[in-house]
Order: sequence, then C-alpha cells, then structure tokens
Amino acid sequence: VPANLVQLQETVVAAALDLGIAFDGDGDRIGVVDGEGVIVWADQLLALFAREVLADHPGATIVADVKSSRILFDEIARLGGTPLMWRTGHSLIKSKMAEVEAPLAGEQSAHIFFADRYYGFDDALYVAVRLVDFISRSGRSLAQLRAELPTVLNTPELRFACPEERKFFVVDEVRARLEAAGADLITIDGVRVSSADGWWLLRASNTQDVLVARAEAATSEGLERLKAELNGQIVAS
Repeated sequence: VPANLVQLQETVVAAALDLGIAFDGDGDRIGVVDGEGVIVWADQLLALFAREVLADHPGATIVADVKSSRILFDEIARLGGTPLMWRTGHSLIKSKMAEVEAPLAGEQSAHIFFADRYYGFDDALYVAVRLVDFISRSGRSLAQLRAELPTVLNTPELRFACPEERKFFVVDEVRARLEAAGADLITIDGVRVSSADGWWLLRASNTQDVLVARAEAATSEGLERLKAELNGQIVAS
C-alpha cells in the first residue's frame, strides 16, 4: 500500500540513503524504496533478480502471478528464461514453483520466493539480503537499476465490493462477453485482457467479497482507454 511507505520514502530522501526496506507484520512481504524515494514494486524486483538467477540457471522457469507487469514476463524471456503466469495467492504460487522446479517466483502483493540457494518460500528478510547483495555487486544504485527497466503506467490494485455469492459469476459474465467479442484473453485467474494499449485484469478475490482489478499501458491515454473498458465491463454485469 503506497500510503504505508510514505514515511520510509521521506526518510530515505531526507537522509540521502541508498534505499529503504519495509516488511509486513509476519515478514513474508517486502516493500522497497530506491534512493530517489521511488517505490520499486515486486514485479520490478523480480525482473532484477531474474538477471542473476537466470545467469546461474539458464532457461529456467520463473513464476509470477497474473497481476504482474508485462515488463516482468518480457524481461524473463529476454534473459533466456521461461516466464510462467499463474494464479494469485502465495500458496498457489509456491506450489506451482515446486511443481515446475522454478528457482524464483513471486506475486505483485510482494511475496517473493527463492529456491535458488534457499528453501523456496516467501522470506522477506532473505529477499532483502539478496537485494542488497545484488545491488552491491552490480556497481549501480537501485535507482539506476530501476531506470534500466522499461517504463509503463499502471493503476494500483483496484478493489470493488461485490457479494460473495456473486463475485465469481461477474467474472464469468465478463469472460463470456469478451470471448464472444474475440478478445485476447488469459483466463487462468479471472480475465486478463491484452490489447494494443496494454492489458487489464479482473478477478474475484479468494478471501474477500470483492472484485480485484488492475490495468497497465504505455501511455496515459492508453491507460484511460483500458480503465474505461474495464469499467464498462463491470457496469454491464
């Protein structure tokens, strides 16, 4: 949650620090701020970690959830790895990671899993150690490393209240309409719709009576078009 990192961002900038790191209450999710006070999201961290992991495990599969940026999947492929998009949920990601013997996996909610030189579970303190080690050996700052990744615009995770007994039916209705229209869909977890502008996602939460959405585009105009399409599908349901 960006609001929860504001104090960390302010501290990093005020003290001219290299980076700042935050953990959630049980230490399985990580938040990272670079030296410019910019949040480095989990899919960006995974894209950076993929450089090191794929150098040691050429061609390996790296798993990320359906909410992750297209940049991550493209970067894994560019580095010679095999990107695998999977369902959101840390237990689902962990089990898929074990099934395909992936050395690295993660999800946008900041669960990151290392099986490379570690045990394959989401230990944020270990992720922090790997991050500091990676940065120190790269010869560049985290801000410089982040800037090397392609720039896109995306929404935060959007959440819409929806009755428990209705939420999966809404996603099914949207999927049916999009399939009938010939849209480019990924349906492993809700619907992820790709177009020339970018992509948007609508899925039912596994744990709450909400619909979860996200959109990503290369331009602000494209992002507005994606948001309008997403909104139209929700209203139609």
